[in-house]
Amino acid sequence: VQRFNWSDAKQQFVMLGVTGPNEYENNINNNWYTNYIAQWCIRYALACEKEGSQATSSMLSNDEISAWEHLVNNVYFPHMEGTRVFLQQDGFLDKEQLKAADIPANERPINQHWSWDRILRSIFIKQADVLQGLYLFEDHFDTKTLEENFDFYEPKTVHESSLSPCVHVVLAASIDRMEKAYELYLRTSRLDLDDYNHEADEGLHITSMAGTWLSLVEGFAGVRINEQGLRLQPRIPNGWKSYSFQILYQTLPLKIHVHATGGFVENKSLSDIDLIINNQHYTVNKHAKITF
Repeated sequence: VQRFNWSDAKQQFVMLGVTGPNEYENNINNNWYTNYIAQWCIRYALACEKEGSQATSSMLSNDEISAWEHLVNNVYFPHMEGTRVFLQQDGFLDKEQLKAADIPANERPINQHWSWDRILRSIFIKQADVLQGLYLFEDHFDTKTLEENFDFYEPKTVHESSLSPCVHVVLAASIDRMEKAYELYLRTSRLDLDDYNHEADEGLHITSMAGTWLSLVEGFAGVRINEQGLRLQPRIPNGWKSYSFQILYQTLPLKIHVHATGGFVENKSLSDIDLIINNQHYTVNKHAKITF
C-alpha cells in the first residue's frame, strides 16, 4: 500500500502493481476488487480487535488503531464519473471499448489465437473481476449499482475461465435478468460437454461442475444466508417445469423444490427452522413441509 496526495484536499491510499481476478490484466494500479477486499479485511480486523479488547487487553496501540481507521476511510476506488460503475483499474477507459461479441468466432478463445501482449492491451475480461467483488459483497450495494456494473462488464467478458459464468449467473438472476442467467448457466453446465474453450481433451473443469450447483442454488433459487438467517428468492428459467435440491442449514437438512408457480420447502430434520421466502417469514416445523 502506498500513499500519495491524490488532491490538495484529501489524502488517499492506493495499491500499485497488482493483479486482480481478471487474469487478462497484470501489473495494474488500483484494481477495484483488490482495493475493496483490502479495505474490508482491515475493517474486519478492527472489528475483531474491538470485540476482543472488551474481554482482554488490546493487541494494537491507539496510534495503530487510528492509523488503520484513517487508511480504511481513505482507500481510493476508481469509478466512471456520472455513473455507478466501478472501474476495474486505473486507465480502464483508455482501452478500446469493444464487446466480446465483436471478436470473430474463428479467434475464440482468444488465449489460443492471440499473443499475450495483444490480450493484455485489449479490453476483454477473462472472468468476473469487479463483478466478483459485487458477488461477494452483494448486500453492500443497491440493485441499481449491480445492474449498471453488470451491464457494463458482462458484455466485455469472454468467460474463458471455468470460474466465470457461474458468478455472472448469480448476479444476473439477482437483478432479474433470467434470460442472460440461463444463457450463462448453460455455459457453465455444458462447458466440457460442448467444449466451449476447446480444451476438454486436457481434462475436465471441476470448478465449472461446482459452478453448475452454485448457479442453481444461489442463482435461480436465490439462496442467501445473512444476519436475518436463511433467505430464498426462487426463480425458474422459461421452459423448465421444476427443479429441486437439498442443503444443510446449521446442520439441518432441507429439501427445496421450485416449479413455475411456486414450490415447497421440506424440513427433514428434528428441529423447527425459520426462513424467509420472497420476503415473507415462514417457520417449517420438524418433518413438515410448507408451500410458497
